[in-house]
Amino acid sequence: MIKVRIVCVGKLKESFWRDACAEYLKRLSRFCSAEVVELPERTTPEDESGEILRACRGYVIALAIEGRGRSSEQFASELSALFDRGEEVTFVIGSSCGLSDEVKRAARDLLSFSAMTFPHQMMRPVLLEQLYRAFMIRAGAEYHK
Repeated sequence: MIKVRIVCVGKLKESFWRDACAEYLKRLSRFCSAEVVELPERTTPEDESGEILRACRGYVIALAIEGRGRSSEQFASELSALFDRGEEVTFVIGSSCGLSDEVKRAARDLLSFSAMTFPHQMMRPVLLEQLYRAFMIRAGAEYHK
């Protein structure tokens, strides 16, 4: 079974973000074992580094504005290659203050969804939706247009 882990700092405060995440986790369950590991926010990204790194498994992809952007098709293709090799994949979403340089250096890849800044809590459902889209592309389904 394909394993996907999302390590994120901070709780989702609004119910609509939690509901969106629950919906995409349910959809993902037919393709993979997806797990969200929610860590507490600390004073600085450096204070969060140790817990983040201990929670990571396998191939680590950190969400970072300076990372490389991809189309949904590229994202699906790259994930497929990792899954075909049997890799467990961990995505890291830092706190609203971002990720420490230590976590970024430890990651095998940095992923940027945009050069724009988004609300921190929005990134978890956006990532889950893009993961679901990637699996649908991989399956040849019509979800992706």
